[in-house]
Amino acid sequence: MKNFKFKSILYLLIVSFATSLFLACSNNDDDNGSTAPPVITSVAASVNPDGSPSDLTPVTQGFANNLYIIRGSGFKTTKKIYFNEKDTYFNPNLVTDTEIFVTVDINTPYANATDQLKVVTEYGTATYGFVIAPPAPVFGSYNPINAAAGSTVTIYGNFFLNPTVRFGSTNATVLSSTLTQIQVQVPAGVNNQYVTVTTISGSSTSTQAVGTAIYDDTAAPFVENYLGPWDGSGFVADTDVKIQGESSIRAVFSGYTGFKFPMYASPVSTAGYSGIRVSFKSTKETGKFKVVINNNYGAGKEISFDSNWKSFVIPFSELGGAPASINEIVFQEFNNDGGDKLYIDDVGFVLN
Repeated sequence: MKNFKFKSILYLLIVSFATSLFLACSNNDDDNGSTAPPVITSVAASVNPDGSPSDLTPVTQGFANNLYIIRGSGFKTTKKIYFNEKDTYFNPNLVTDTEIFVTVDINTPYANATDQLKVVTEYGTATYGFVIAPPAPVFGSYNPINAAAGSTVTIYGNFFLNPTVRFGSTNATVLSSTLTQIQVQVPAGVNNQYVTVTTISGSSTSTQAVGTAIYDDTAAPFVENYLGPWDGSGFVADTDVKIQGESSIRAVFSGYTGFKFPMYASPVSTAGYSGIRVSFKSTKETGKFKVVINNNYGAGKEISFDSNWKSFVIPFSELGGAPASINEIVFQEFNNDGGDKLYIDDVGFVLN
C-alpha cells in the first residue's frame, strides 16, 4: 500500500510539473512556433500499465485510457489528434512545439484498425505507426475439455486479437479466431495440461485441464447412460443457460432428489486428482446440495447456491478422503417442496 501511494504521488508530481512547464512554454512560444509541417519522432508512455512511472522509453504500442507523450516538431498549432482514426481530445495547454501530452480515448478501436497515430496542425499532417493494444485476453471456457490429439477445440472469451495458444508448454495451431472465439487444433501429448491464450496484451489460462471433464456438454466415456435424477424425470441440455462450453444440464427436482453420475462399470482412479469441480445455478433464491462420492453420505459436503452461477472446487479431504477410485458421484438436493429448476455445468476432476 505504501509503495502504491508513493507511485501515485510521484505520478501526480510529474504531471503537475509537466503542466507548469507547458503553461510557461505556451506563454513564451506564442510567436516562436514552427510553420513547417509536423513531424512525429517518438511516443512514450507517461506511466506503465501497472500505474508506476515510466522511464519514458519510446514505444510503438499503447493502451486506451492511458497517457502518452508525443515527441517531434511543429506541434504548436495542433488542431486534431487521431489514434486509429478516432478523434481524440487533447488539452491545448499540454502542447508545445516539440511535445504533446494526450490520453488515448477509451473507445479507440483496436481490431481491424489502421494502427496509426495522426497529428493535424495548421501546416500539415504527421502520421506514425502506433498500435492500440486490446485489454488483456479473458479466458471464459473451452469445449470439449476431453479433447483428443488432432481434434478441434473452441475457446470462448474476449479480446482475442491475433492470439497464440499453448496447451501446457506446447504451442498449438490456431485454425481461426475472432475477438470472442478461437478454434485450435489439439497437439499430441497434452492430457492434463491447461490451455493458455496469449496476445500482445498478456495471457489468460483455463481453470480446467484437458481430459478432466466428467460431464462437459456430453458425458465422459466412463459415465454410464442412466445418469440423471433419482426420480427418473431426466434432464435436457440447455444451450441458453451455461457457464462452460455450449450447454448445461437442466433438471426439475422434486424434494430430496439426487442427481447421479454412475461409473460402476468403469470406476475412475483418483491418482493425480485432488477433488472435483462443479458449477450450480437455481431458479430459486436459495438452494443446497450435499455432494457425495461412493455412497458415503455421512461424509458428504453441503454447499449452498442461488440464482447466479456459483462454481465450487471440493477437495476429496472434505468428502471423507480420497478413495482409490470413484464409482458414483451424487448431488443430493435439500429443498423439501421440490419444483426447483436446477442447472449443473462443468463437472470434472481437479488436478493435484
